[in-house]
Amino acid sequence: MANEKKSGPVRVIIADDHSIVREGLRLILSTDSDIKVVGQAADGQEALDSVRSLKPDILLLDVDMPRLNGLEVLKTLSESDSDVTCVLVTASIENQQIVAALQHGARGVIRKETPARMLIQCIHSVHEGQYWLGQNAFSDLVKGLQSIGPSSSENASFGLTSRELKVIAAVLEGDTNKGVAERLSISEQTVKNHLTNIFNKLGVSSRLELVLFASKNNLTGK
Repeated sequence: MANEKKSGPVRVIIADDHSIVREGLRLILSTDSDIKVVGQAADGQEALDSVRSLKPDILLLDVDMPRLNGLEVLKTLSESDSDVTCVLVTASIENQQIVAALQHGARGVIRKETPARMLIQCIHSVHEGQYWLGQNAFSDLVKGLQSIGPSSSENASFGLTSRELKVIAAVLEGDTNKGVAERLSISEQTVKNHLTNIFNKLGVSSRLELVLFASKNNLTGK
C-alpha cells in the first residue's frame, strides 16, 4: 500500500472512535503546513469509506475500534487496490498485532503517548516510503516475529556469506550496530559495510525490512 509521492501537503485521515483523540491529533498535525487532515472516521467501516472517497496519502488508524478494528481495516485495504499508507496509532499493542499489522501492509506503528513532533516525523517518514517503529518497540517486533516462526522451511542463502548471515542473526536478536560489532569482534564500520551489502543482496532498505525478510525466509544464520 505504498503511495507515490504527490505535490502539495500530505493528505491524512484520522480514524479513532474517541472524538477527543481525533481532535487532538488534528491539532497536532495542523502545526505542520506540509500536512493536511482531509477527513476523520469514528469506526473501521467509516475509515474504509473515507479512504475510498477521499483517497488520502496517509491513514492514521486506531487498533481498537467498533464495527471493524484496525487490523481488519488493514486486511481489507491490503486486498483492495488502495494505495493509502497506513500507520497504527495505539495506546497499547501486542507483539503479534505488530507483526500482523506489518504483514497486512502497515508502514508504521506509533503509540499515543509519543511526543507530537515524533508523530509528525512519522508521517513524513512513511510518506517517503520508510517504515516507522520506535526503537523500544523494535525489539518487541523481533520477539513477535520469532514467536510466530519463519514461513519458509528452507534456509536459502540469497548469495549471503556466512559472516553476513551472522550479522543478520544478531540483528534478529535486536542488537544495535555496536552490539553486532561486539558480538562478532569487528568494528562498527565493518558492520555498516556488511549491512549495506546485505541490503543490496536482499533488496531491502532498512533494518525493519531486513527483519521482516529474514524472518519470512528463515535467514537465522544458524
